[in-house]
Amino acid sequence: MITLPGLIDPHVHLRDPGQTHKEDFFTGTSAALAGGFTTVIDMPNNKVPITTLARLKEKIATAKKKIVCDIGFYAGSLGENLDELKKMEPYVFGLKLYLNKTTGNYIINEEKLNKIFQNWRTDKPILIHAEDDTLPIVLNVVKKIKRRIHICHVASKRQLQLIIVAKKLSLPVTCGVTPHHLFLSKSAAHRLGPFGSMKPAIEAGYQEFLWKNFKYVDVIESDHAPHTVEEKKSDKPPFGVPGLETTLPLLLTAASQKRVSINQLIEKCFENPRKIFNIKTDKNTYIEVDGQEEYIIDNKNLRTKCAWSPFAGWKVKGRVKRVFLRGKKVYEDGKLLVKPGFGKILKPKK
Repeated sequence: MITLPGLIDPHVHLRDPGQTHKEDFFTGTSAALAGGFTTVIDMPNNKVPITTLARLKEKIATAKKKIVCDIGFYAGSLGENLDELKKMEPYVFGLKLYLNKTTGNYIINEEKLNKIFQNWRTDKPILIHAEDDTLPIVLNVVKKIKRRIHICHVASKRQLQLIIVAKKLSLPVTCGVTPHHLFLSKSAAHRLGPFGSMKPAIEAGYQEFLWKNFKYVDVIESDHAPHTVEEKKSDKPPFGVPGLETTLPLLLTAASQKRVSINQLIEKCFENPRKIFNIKTDKNTYIEVDGQEEYIIDNKNLRTKCAWSPFAGWKVKGRVKRVFLRGKKVYEDGKLLVKPGFGKILKPKK
């Protein structure tokens, strides 16, 4: 049995409020506990984007009644809510910006990017969705306006190369990668059809390059993005895959294969997220994992409301047995032991 600190996933889309047919705060945080994550931070690209304090407070009030793990939030911006950003800042762990088209068509340009950077007068990170064509724009802005940035779900050799150069230049840049970019090849994603469709897409050969440069990765983030089976089978399937319940088993399997160490797992799934996003943690929040148990990932056993995984059918080694949140056992042997509302809304450190 391995004891690990309660893991932190700083990149989830729990779809609540607005699209609770895909996921909601209860099912999403239940999936988090089943996957060994005791803290998640939820993204702002809801059906109605979280770009005002009123919307943020409404979201927090909704979450408070449903969550079973701890949760924090990000603010969002389209570049037209600079006054609202100042109001939201005390309640959030960072600001999320999208420079490429993704779920919700939630996108900004370079001119607005400059204005946002100038007006985000805090050390909390700006999280960036920037693909190959837009990442150089972001890095140029960072050179001029020194704000901490976190590049989400790095998905190409060029992106990672640019980030490595930025780190060597001592720019305030951190980055995260997803388990689907770590463990799925382009051909494997292609075989999954719409169930392997995500943003950013998987690049041929990137998987090997990523593992070779794994030391430059700060955070492993699930980018948990649930959609229903019906939506994925439709004529216009949305981008995104769920990941909260499969991230840790995949990493533990990689650890058993000596591809990653337990210390690296703790660093990238607990220590670095805690430091980057300045999250207060509790020594009595931890998980117990059977590192030797082998099993097949089965859609029927998932707690996420969307009830599917791109890793269904994969054999993994390492199962979450028990989860303790602030000293209370909240999950054991597949059973949730607390009621909705047990989790805490996390307040950012001042």
